[in-house]
Amino acid sequence: MFREVIIQLWKDKFARAALIVLGIIYLALFFADFIAPYTKDFSDRTMAYVPPSKVFTIDENGKFSKPYTYNYVREFDQNSLEIKYKFDRSKKHYIKFFSKGQPYKFLGLIPMKRHLFTTDEGGRMFLLGTDINGRDVFSRLLFGGRISMTIGFLALLVLFPIGLLYGGISGYFGGKVDMLMMRFAESIMAIPSFYLLIILASVLPSGMTSTQRFLLIVIILALIGWAGFARVVRGMVLSIKNEDYVQSAKSIGASDLRIIIKHILPQTTSFVIVAMTLSVPSYILSESGLSFLGLGIQQPDASWGNMLKEAQEFTNILYRPWLLTPGFLIFVSVLAFNLIGDTIRDVLDPKSKVR
Repeated sequence: MFREVIIQLWKDKFARAALIVLGIIYLALFFADFIAPYTKDFSDRTMAYVPPSKVFTIDENGKFSKPYTYNYVREFDQNSLEIKYKFDRSKKHYIKFFSKGQPYKFLGLIPMKRHLFTTDEGGRMFLLGTDINGRDVFSRLLFGGRISMTIGFLALLVLFPIGLLYGGISGYFGGKVDMLMMRFAESIMAIPSFYLLIILASVLPSGMTSTQRFLLIVIILALIGWAGFARVVRGMVLSIKNEDYVQSAKSIGASDLRIIIKHILPQTTSFVIVAMTLSVPSYILSESGLSFLGLGIQQPDASWGNMLKEAQEFTNILYRPWLLTPGFLIFVSVLAFNLIGDTIRDVLDPKSKVR
């Protein structure tokens, strides 16, 4: 079945494009330490709100040259009372590939100094400009994406086992057990999830590290999302438990838990796969929303949500559009996951496809 799903995904041009986009994003995030020209702790406050660096391949004589860039020089315009940046054309800074730069630990384990690209000594290269603290936006996009793009999968690792087992037990036993379990699940579903997230995130201790806060957000997302999933699983189990193979397992003395886990829940695999692909975008948006409100990942650690927060100012939208890049990546990632989820649903459940 898995192979058939992959084949059908690749045949669909929109799903294929979504797979390629997500593959590129996750590959870049995995090698973020190597691709990023600066480490996640880099900051140069003299370079606040520097526009994206320009890369030149033709020199002043009109001849092809090795890629180079110029540093920016900050100037104060007394007429407009604005800080402006101009090129310091007194010195070229050539771009070097696979050269040594700021030391880092690849995946937090392996000490390395090589970066995909750097500049020569004294040069500054900001592909997507800098933020108010002089931090490289391109580097922070890579490091912040690790949080924003993995939080959904981590939440699913907690949510789906709980929902599967809870829904399976409720549907299998039925009667009063089913009624009590479903009333509890419905009470969880009745809670406004986003407002609950805001309340729970706001009461977290201020001294928590971003890693601790990240793990707690994952748990919170999972604990408020399992109920709806369990209710759907319960409905599927109600229709499966009377099948002949289930009755045969009962007749040979198999325990109820074994029947649920070994014989009934595997029949819900198609729904689980679809639900997982369609759930990841909602968790990406939830984390981004919390971080945007200042209740998620805290500065100086990056996530796409707290990076986007800086772009909410009207002047930044007009004059510093590079700060909107995290929002574009969130949009592309959520769209890609939804395209893949819709295609998988059509493959596994052809009746759902609009003719």
